[in-house]
Amino acid sequence: MNINERNPLIDELLDGSISEADFLRLEAELRVNPEARQAYYRRLKLNHALATEAEALVETVETPPMPFWVEHARALVGIAAIALFVMMGIMGWQLNNSNSSSEIAIAEPSATGYAILTEHSDAVWKNRPYLNRGDLMPQGNIQMSSGIAQLELFSGVTVIIEGEAEFEIHSPMEMTVANGKIRALVPTAAQGFKISTASGDVIDLGTEFALDVTSEHADMHVLQGEIEWHPTSKAKRLLTDGESLRWTGTGIPSSIGFETDTYPVMEDFARRFSAQRQERRNSWNEHSTLLRTDRRVLAYFPMNQNGVSGRQLIDVSGSNLHGTIVSARNAADRWDQSSSALNFSPTGSRVRVAIPGEQSSLTLHCWARIDSLDRMYNSLFLTDGHELNEPHWQIMNDGRLFFSVKKQDGAPGKGNDKHIAYSPSFWNPSLSGKWFQIATVYNVDEKTTTHYVNGEVVSKDRIPDQYVVETVKIGNASIGNWNEPTRADPKFALRNLNGAIDEFAIFNQALSSSEIADLYQKGRP
Repeated sequence: MNINERNPLIDELLDGSISEADFLRLEAELRVNPEARQAYYRRLKLNHALATEAEALVETVETPPMPFWVEHARALVGIAAIALFVMMGIMGWQLNNSNSSSEIAIAEPSATGYAILTEHSDAVWKNRPYLNRGDLMPQGNIQMSSGIAQLELFSGVTVIIEGEAEFEIHSPMEMTVANGKIRALVPTAAQGFKISTASGDVIDLGTEFALDVTSEHADMHVLQGEIEWHPTSKAKRLLTDGESLRWTGTGIPSSIGFETDTYPVMEDFARRFSAQRQERRNSWNEHSTLLRTDRRVLAYFPMNQNGVSGRQLIDVSGSNLHGTIVSARNAADRWDQSSSALNFSPTGSRVRVAIPGEQSSLTLHCWARIDSLDRMYNSLFLTDGHELNEPHWQIMNDGRLFFSVKKQDGAPGKGNDKHIAYSPSFWNPSLSGKWFQIATVYNVDEKTTTHYVNGEVVSKDRIPDQYVVETVKIGNASIGNWNEPTRADPKFALRNLNGAIDEFAIFNQALSSSEIADLYQKGRP
């Protein structure tokens, strides 16, 4: 955006006459261009000075109508903050000298938890049904009905929980177990890790131990290293390599044998988790083979194919709409298989495709890993430029899904050029690196846009009649970025997805909610 184009938009913003399309363009420019922020600050300062002088000359002022941008106060907070940062930087430079700079405190993103659920095998959670691989473990009481789960605490402790269990994590160095079978691997940096039971506390001195806690007893086994047993109202006991102990409610300890089959070693758990992932991946491969023959599929890129290494992304749908990989790199997929996904984090990354024809409705589906949303617009699938009847699919920096199909030119007096369907925010920094199934259905017959995350509807948006586009065109487009083929300016806004994609499909019909849910169930890691 050049100066002759930018400054009039700033003036329109300040006097409240800016259109929504121009507002979004200007906001993106302010976020990536320091020179634009300086210009905005200078005009904001001048506007304020003129308004102050006018108020001094006029005794009564008629209340003006509410401008467009007041309705977008949330986004304007970001612009105001940018201008404030610029103003504070200038003031700091003036108050100090040209060799010093003011330090601006910016709130860091935060998350809550002490551990990550890194693996599980058919784990069924009684009171936390949403828990899945990669999630932060929640605070408070956690109950598991069956299965196996592996937790990694931030102290470095690995905990395996098996069967029916009830526990709570108090810190990276302490947890309580009411019942259940627990296996803990404690590194040197986490010596002193404690598990509390109704009968007493186990304090690890390194390196690996197992517990079986019931309402009648607590069985403990030292596989390697040492633990201290601190029974309630009794003297502590030291257990070393190979020693086992059962503590009952009577307070009388007894020795018990260690059954290897009951407490398999950590490597056995790792092999079990890996085998289950491979089994699920094989199941997805079978489903993927069927999907290739679905006549509703316009293009289908599994991304776990040999063509990726040759910088060509093969469309396996039979349409032969192969893509060209630009800058994106091979990455592990959602089953941790190496070189089976594409990482779009390097600047300029994208897959260039060309999808011919016109469609009455559209379904976009992908599995994506989001590492961060550090830019205003984070691309999933966008057509070149933004011409009439063309769709744009992306994620906003606050975690909302964005989908639109351009209806009309955004010329002055014509109003908005499209209807944008936003979802509620589904992502925050605590979910960095986690895989999601994301889908959006544009249904012309129902005049709706429906967003899905992990097989579930997160929003259903009614499209106003004047913005319904009955024939959607794609043409030249990019997966994971946005391209302006006619732009001569080498400077460009960063909109590539900071993350990876390992499956992408476009359907020429509106899939049902049950079909989206089935895609998730068949493809979940």
